[in-house]
Amino acid sequence: MNKVLPMFKKKPQRPKYDKTNKKAVLKCSICTGEQVAGFKDIYTGHFDEIMLIRDTADLDTFMEMYDVATISKEY
Repeated sequence: MNKVLPMFKKKPQRPKYDKTNKKAVLKCSICTGEQVAGFKDIYTGHFDEIMLIRDTADLDTFMEMYDVATISKEY
């Protein structure tokens, strides 16, 4: 149906997160080197995993998707 009516396609929306209560964090494993990007609650310390980071292109994609300027690393 999208081929017939291309003007009615859904526009991709940028995912949102609570900037006042959460901060962007890159969790890194010392043993395996695995990196996971996500958001950590400032008050409770709960970490929400969003995506696996394999290279700098993945990190750039994550930062662009969520409009994040800086990201901190945690081990």
